Amino acid sequence: MPKATVGAIIYRKNRLSPEILLTKRNINPFKDYWCLPGGHIEEFEPAEKSVIREVKEETGLDFSPDFLCYLDEIFPEMTLHNVVMMFYGKATSSPKADPHEVSDIGWFPLEEAMKMDLAFRHNAALDIFKKRVAG
Repeated sequence: MPKATVGAIIYRKNRLSPEILLTKRNINPFKDYWCLPGGHIEEFEPAEKSVIREVKEETGLDFSPDFLCYLDEIFPEMTLHNVVMMFYGKATSSPKADPHEVSDIGWFPLEEAMKMDLAFRHNAALDIFKKRVAG
């Protein structure tokens, strides 16, 4: 059965290109992979509230989301099927990783992040973000 999830592209502008906040997963699946913050939607929780909660839990940041797209994340070899709603936006304050879920956290230029082997289908999400938002 597919699981409903959310993901967040948190960005900040610099002189050359947007920078994207990535977290390094400290849990399976995709342990030790870089990814976008996010997670499972709780029962009766609206997706927008879920992404705000997940960003706060994983990064300590307050996040103002705008909807970007949805993606199917289907990995039969892991028995994993997520339907993820991707959001984007800016966040306030400095990030602080939750050590239970996140082993590292950092800002990466968008072009660099797009070349990384990210968890789930987060490379596809960044590609859509670049086309629709970052131009």
